[in-house]
Amino acid sequence: MADRTEKHPGNVPGPYYNDTSCIDCDYCREIAPQVFRRDDEEGLSYVWHQPVSPEEQALARKAMEGCPTETIGCDG
Repeated sequence: MADRTEKHPGNVPGPYYNDTSCIDCDYCREIAPQVFRRDDEEGLSYVWHQPVSPEEQALARKAMEGCPTETIGCDG
């Protein structure tokens, strides 16, 4: 389960976030590239756009459920 006290500082405000346990596997960026981006300096993914449309929300949820390290969280 993602740790909300360890959120990546690049996350935009909103319910979805990545914590710093990301292993940079690229899964979330492949599933929902409109929501997740890579921090090249840190080698981690972060939420750069909160999902708005039902399609974006479904893809963000799929990325969260498939994340191998449970790095993605949703407080909404």
